[in-house]
Amino acid sequence: MRIDLAIAQFRPTKGDTEATLADIQAVLGRVAAIEPHPQLVVFPETALTGYFLEGGVREEAMSADTLFERLCERYANVSDDPIDVAIGFYELRDRKIYNSALYAQLGAYEPRIVHVHRKTFLPTYGVFQEERFVEAGAGIAAFDTRLGRVAVLICEEAFHSISGTVAALDGAELILVLSASPARGAEPGAGVPGNVARWDLLGSALAGEHGVYVAVSQLAGFEGGKGFAGGSAAYSPRGDRIARGPLWSDDLLALQVDLEDVISARAEEPLLADLERMWMRLLINSPGARISAPDPRSGVPGAGEEADA
Repeated sequence: MRIDLAIAQFRPTKGDTEATLADIQAVLGRVAAIEPHPQLVVFPETALTGYFLEGGVREEAMSADTLFERLCERYANVSDDPIDVAIGFYELRDRKIYNSALYAQLGAYEPRIVHVHRKTFLPTYGVFQEERFVEAGAGIAAFDTRLGRVAVLICEEAFHSISGTVAALDGAELILVLSASPARGAEPGAGVPGNVARWDLLGSALAGEHGVYVAVSQLAGFEGGKGFAGGSAAYSPRGDRIARGPLWSDDLLALQVDLEDVISARAEEPLLADLERMWMRLLINSPGARISAPDPRSGVPGAGEEADA
């Protein structure tokens, strides 16, 4: 199956949801004008508000239902053709706040929320303070869409190889990575920042090891003196980069992926099949992977002796 995909390297207006929704509508309008018409558009992590809100996340967080309704309203001003959208936002759910990603189908034909992913790995070091302001999600799962089986990772999750493994073992053929990665190592006009170079390695490895397509959407712009350099990219199931966004500006990348290539790549290098065969054996027999049984005396889950496998 061929999928026409658009990656929005996006610059939100920090803390101004209405202005950002207008910009999102403008991007959706640009997407609707592309031929062939993209079936999926991917926005970055926290695209709705900007990333470095800290205590402001409480004021800007909204439910997935509310965001879905706002996106439907905006897209109705652009087109009634079906389109899938993945977008990062601060989510309010059950009186808790998460760094989340909404995957929804918009348009006149069966608009619906398909999946909500909540970020599991929360960086709290250096300039990052996520554990102070948001809760960790419960897990990573692939999900069925009209375009195929997809998984979403949010930024730091892609730095942990187990995230891609879990997604691929759950059947994902396309992994969307929504990121807000601050630039490090180079100023504008002074070459490729170190974080962009590292993301290139991460995206290639994530795709090649698991035989999946990977699309990385990066935030752009500046927030409080911190720059987001962009450099969004896409990778084939063999780990080759097939698209790259510019540095230091917003952009819209249009490309086509063919899920038949997932089948052929996995046949040529059956790394995922090896993982499927060895996964449980590794969990059972590798000391570092065993799950510890709770010690009722400590009240700390996993503090006691190892459970029998």
